[in-house]
Amino acid sequence: MNILALLMIAAALQSPSDGPDIAGADALLDRFHQAASRADGETYFGLFTLTGRFVGTDESEQWNVEEFRAYAEPYFSQGRGWTYMPQTREVRLAPVACQCVATFDEVLSNDSYGLVRGSGTLIRGEDGWKIEHYVLSFIVPNDKAREVVAVIKAK
Repeated sequence: MNILALLMIAAALQSPSDGPDIAGADALLDRFHQAASRADGETYFGLFTLTGRFVGTDESEQWNVEEFRAYAEPYFSQGRGWTYMPQTREVRLAPVACQCVATFDEVLSNDSYGLVRGSGTLIRGEDGWKIEHYVLSFIVPNDKAREVVAVIKAK
């Protein structure tokens, strides 16, 4: 294995940084959830890159930003957002020289769904950090997985 490959592996295995790059990415995710809770579509969708994607919990929910906006705006226009409260979060800078790519995973609390997981990719450009890809998923305990799969297969 060459030295470059070893350095890239070492960088990827480092613990998350708490420097300004990570702080900005962390703050972006907080603004994202706050805007959704306030039904503030302008702020919410402004936090995505132009090529951003949102993947929801349903199989059909794989949207680019405009498709996701079309889904969400009717709710937001009625003042109906959604509240997901971050419980834990890890943000990691990708081992690239620009320090402009980060991945994250977070556990969120929601009144209807309980604990869920958000994960994805952030890109830092001239306007700061933006969401390139966000995935929202249900957390299924391993000892309940067979029951959940049985319900899904029964559809």
